[in-house]
Amino acid sequence: MRSHLCGRVDETLDGGEVALCGWVDRSRDLGGLIFIGLRDHAGVVQVVIEPENTAAFKIAESLRNEFCVRIVGKVRMRPEDQWNEDMATGRIEVLADTVEVLNAAAPLPLLMNDEDGEEVRLKYRYLDLRRGRMQRNLRLRAALNSAIRRNLEAREFIDLETPILTRATPEGARDYLVPSRVNAGRFYALPQSPQIFKQLLMMSGMDRYYQIARCFRDEDLRADRQPEFTQLDMEMAFVAEADVQDAAEGLIREVFAEVLGVALDDPFPRMSWFDAMRRFGSDKPDLRIPLELVDVDELVAGVEFKVFSGPASEPGSRVAALKVPGGAELSRKQIDDYAAFAGRYGARGLAWMKVNDAGGGADGVQSPIAKFLDENTINALVESTEAAPGDLILFGAGPSPAVAAFMGALRVRIGHDRGLVEPGWKPLWVVDFPMFEFDEADQRYYALHHPFTAPAVAGGEALRADPPQALSRAYDMVLNGAEIGGGSIRIHDPELQQAAFDVLGIDAAEARARFGFLLEALKYGCPPHGGIAFGIDRIAALMAGEDSIREVIAFPKTTTAGCPLTAAPSTIGASALAELHIQVSASADKDEDSGG
Repeated sequence: MRSHLCGRVDETLDGGEVALCGWVDRSRDLGGLIFIGLRDHAGVVQVVIEPENTAAFKIAESLRNEFCVRIVGKVRMRPEDQWNEDMATGRIEVLADTVEVLNAAAPLPLLMNDEDGEEVRLKYRYLDLRRGRMQRNLRLRAALNSAIRRNLEAREFIDLETPILTRATPEGARDYLVPSRVNAGRFYALPQSPQIFKQLLMMSGMDRYYQIARCFRDEDLRADRQPEFTQLDMEMAFVAEADVQDAAEGLIREVFAEVLGVALDDPFPRMSWFDAMRRFGSDKPDLRIPLELVDVDELVAGVEFKVFSGPASEPGSRVAALKVPGGAELSRKQIDDYAAFAGRYGARGLAWMKVNDAGGGADGVQSPIAKFLDENTINALVESTEAAPGDLILFGAGPSPAVAAFMGALRVRIGHDRGLVEPGWKPLWVVDFPMFEFDEADQRYYALHHPFTAPAVAGGEALRADPPQALSRAYDMVLNGAEIGGGSIRIHDPELQQAAFDVLGIDAAEARARFGFLLEALKYGCPPHGGIAFGIDRIAALMAGEDSIREVIAFPKTTTAGCPLTAAPSTIGASALAELHIQVSASADKDEDSGG
């Protein structure tokens, strides 16, 4: 039906005949001439229909946006003063001989541009995906997947599939459950990740495995969360951390070079989890923002200002300062707005100090807390943050996790607001994570990554003896403030695995019930192994310059886990439920009827 793609018609075809198929992107009737922008996935080309061509002109008069048409005509150069250098086809146009409507389009339910709301875009996703932005995003994602496969297969990784219907093994988020018709009262779970199966593949002698896997988590959603998502899983036998990191880093470097023509750092810098939290308030710091937190505990531990001296003297608490270059120009309302923003992340207040004269003590700063601090302390705070006249210093005080959360978020917000985000790409390895985190409410430990992560201690007794100090053999890859991948060396010793379960409060009986098949496999010559998983959606979004992963997924869900296009999830008829041995409660029916 077509000889060329619309976006690839250029001056080399001048004088030649082309047959083009696509959609009407725009139409202008200038009385004597009709101009059509004809679009396909490769781009847009200008088509001219002259009134002397009576049959074609009559059809062209009826065209509206998104009519699907076929046009046969001759390529000709535009006058030089009409060249459009913003278009790949901007120097030529096609003079139509015939215009054929392949399928007419009803009046459109959306504007087909970025002004459309997300709900209507997702409801009519098949129209939204025709747009150039969405075509570029999905084709970039396809190029990403293709580059990943080529790279890993060249490194002798083999592509293996793992089950979608599997056993529920709760690992944090809720599982999506699937009732079994032939096993009444029993359920499958959709996998949150292929974690256990990829470990079993290493025990099976597969040596190097990868999979671009679909994963499922029933959790509250936001811009970077979907109930179903895609990740690249990799696993390697007989490896230490450096082996996995070198393979993963090489993959990402080559993929970015191939897909975007971008040269990432070689090698990626490394930073401990503790340093990342101390300096940036985040375990996925955006290194494009040249702002850092500075601990000032020693400077304020003895002051009378209890907001500072209390946390500065308490174990597990801190006082951190953040210098904002040129921030003294901010109004009190702007600073209050930042305080309110920090409050959303747990801050009880936000102390501040504008620097007018470095070294001038109380007379050299403007601050509501200056009256509570002596001259030497004020000068020391200014010096420790390297603040200059015209700068603003913000302070956070309280429990260390809370201070990291709100000061880290504030750092990123201010970096963007003040135009401090440097261009380019800043990759980073974050290493030396704590093995466990303690939940005060539950009074128990949780695995910071997952319960199969190997600890960096010698044996189970050492792990049981001091869980708070245990580090893990885990590592995360961060890019421009986003965690794009995370992995670890796995536990391959049954006794060490049980020690980890003991710290997590999982006794031997519960461990067998939840992970029995994995524990059984560990007994039969399990090799040392490790791996990493990358978020394909997140990497694609970063490459495309999108804030939300929904913009690089063909048919995503909304933040309420619904699909406006198909109206999923939906109710199921009584006969189908009966086959599955399921009854829906009266309260659920009521919620459905009320739109709940």
